[in-house]
Amino acid sequence: MPELIVRRLGRVEYLPTWRRMRDFTLSRTEHAPGELWLVEHPPVFTLGQAGKCEHLRNPGDIPVVRTDRGGQVTYHGPGQLLAYVLIDLRETGIGARALVSALENSVIDLLADQDITAVARPDAPGVYVDDAKVAALGLRIKKGCSYHGLALNLDMDLTPYQRINPCGHPGMSITQLRDLGIDLGFDETASRLVEKLATRLGYTIGKITTETP
Repeated sequence: MPELIVRRLGRVEYLPTWRRMRDFTLSRTEHAPGELWLVEHPPVFTLGQAGKCEHLRNPGDIPVVRTDRGGQVTYHGPGQLLAYVLIDLRETGIGARALVSALENSVIDLLADQDITAVARPDAPGVYVDDAKVAALGLRIKKGCSYHGLALNLDMDLTPYQRINPCGHPGMSITQLRDLGIDLGFDETASRLVEKLATRLGYTIGKITTETP
C-alpha cells in the first residue's frame, strides 16, 4: 500500500494554510506521496466557492475567508481538529464521493470506539450524533488530487456557530466530543483519526513530521 506523510502543524492561520494546500496540489508530481495535514486554526468563518453570504448572519469581529472548497459556511477555531487530505485519487482508485464517505466513516469509526453512534447524512455531508453535527467536510479536487478535508469538533467555544447558518442549514445543532463525554485530548484524537483515515483510504502511515511543506 502507498505511504501517507502526516504533518502535525499546530495552530496556524487559515488563509496561508489554504494557499499552501492549493500550491502543493497544483505543483505536485505524479508520484508525489499523499499527505495528511493536522492543524488548528484561530477563529475564522470560511465560505465555500458557491457559498451564499446570506448564511453569514452576524460574523462580527471574526474574519470571513471565501475559499475554494465545496459547501457553504462553517466555523473553525481553537479546540477543533482539522485534517486536510492531500492525496491523488488515482493512486487510491476512488472517486470524490467515495473520498467523502471515507472521511465520514473515519470519524464514525473513531466515535464507535468510544461507544458513540454517529451517522452520515446524504443531504448534508458531515457526521452527526442525534442530529447534531460533530464534523464538517469540504473538499476541492484539482488535477485528480484532493485538498481541504474535515473539521472535527473536540473541545471548543461553539457560540460562533450561532452567528451563521452552519453549512447553509438554519438552526442546525452543533456538538463536540467533550459534550459527548469524550476527552481524549487533541494529540490522542489526532493519532486515532490518522489511523482510521489511513485504513479507510488504503494507506500505511509513513513519516510523521512537524515540518511545514
